[in-house]
Amino acid sequence: MIGAGYVGLVSAACFSEFGWKVTCIDKDPAKIDLLNKGHVPIYEPRLDELLERNLRMGRISFSTDLAKPVAEAELVFLAVGTPMRRGDGHADLSFVFQAVEDLAPHLKGFTVITTKSTVPVGTSREIEKRLRALRPDAEFAVCSNPEFLREGSAIYDFTHPDRVLVGCDDDRAREVMERLYKPLALRNAPVMFVSRESAELAKYAANAFLAMKISFINEVADLCEAVDADVQEVATAIGADGRIGNKFLHPGPGYGGSCFPKDVAALIRIAREARSPLSLIEQVQTVNSERKIAMAKRIEHAAGGSVAGKTVAVLGIAFKPDTDDIREAPSLIVVPMLQEKGAMVRGYDPHARENAEALLPGVVWCASALEAVEQADVVVVLTEWNEFRALSLESLRSRMRGDVLVDLRNVYEPQQASAAGFSYASIGR
Repeated sequence: MIGAGYVGLVSAACFSEFGWKVTCIDKDPAKIDLLNKGHVPIYEPRLDELLERNLRMGRISFSTDLAKPVAEAELVFLAVGTPMRRGDGHADLSFVFQAVEDLAPHLKGFTVITTKSTVPVGTSREIEKRLRALRPDAEFAVCSNPEFLREGSAIYDFTHPDRVLVGCDDDRAREVMERLYKPLALRNAPVMFVSRESAELAKYAANAFLAMKISFINEVADLCEAVDADVQEVATAIGADGRIGNKFLHPGPGYGGSCFPKDVAALIRIAREARSPLSLIEQVQTVNSERKIAMAKRIEHAAGGSVAGKTVAVLGIAFKPDTDDIREAPSLIVVPMLQEKGAMVRGYDPHARENAEALLPGVVWCASALEAVEQADVVVVLTEWNEFRALSLESLRSRMRGDVLVDLRNVYEPQQASAAGFSYASIGR
């Protein structure tokens, strides 16, 4: 497994749990040292216990040197980063191609090279072309095996997948991939074999569709406010339709994270380069960008039209609960906008503070939600961590100077918030 980031670590740990011998490679020696000691550098529920158990059983190891592991491997996964390229929104494949150059000299015997990273259509064929040029003597096949993991529940998603998607057009490689996923197939998980191009495009299309559902319900939420409807009632009604489904119909401050923003931008770019633009998906991106800006203005409005000179407590910085990931999080837009308008921001997140401190200068970081709201004029719920649901609204209100609660995740019931003495604002209700 080349790459010990989010996807690489989760995949490596789960494959080792299946009983396979896995070596995970990364160029960061400090990260490798931590991992070999059983310390996980990211927050993902259950990942630490999975890693500790398989380290103890000798089924997983970590190294900065790929020569021996690649030479011994039947299967090499590429799980390196494919960040959004500056300027054009395309996926940056430099890490992928560097990994290909690094592994090429060490291929020995028939080896399956498989992309786990999210890559544009045609990448697996480009990898094959480059490998053929570097090692015309080598026996290998290139496959695409995109992941469909949700941060915060990645272990469950890996071990109980809706489907396993494999882009493959080589019989020997297919046999290797079938063996790899046999533990899941025995539990009736669908293992789907498709063309490499279909697998690569399906990953982008899936994320773009989910992002579209989020932007859709956010716009519906605004309409609900305008016509005196309740977005949660509307979402429940339409989500009960089996053709629509109830997932990703929760209004909020917009989507973020390491996947949706990057993959939506990349799919837009792929479509434009293919002269088949996806105008619907382009609008999804626009709606989401404008949504985050609108949330800061919504907070200002709830605070009486201005936050200048006021203390705003922000509960939740990560882009979603059960992760420490703040990439493209709404907080990275909302918090600086509040600061620019003259607010003093006090922040709390159960796990994301370390990642957020450098990106959100000027925030006063607190050790708990109750500490964050001390003498605050306004409280904003920006991420729906479960611990926020259990908070006593009366306790929150008693510690505050003001009485404004802006619930951008609809965590609380309006009647309960009003009964606790809050001037309460939520989304689409």
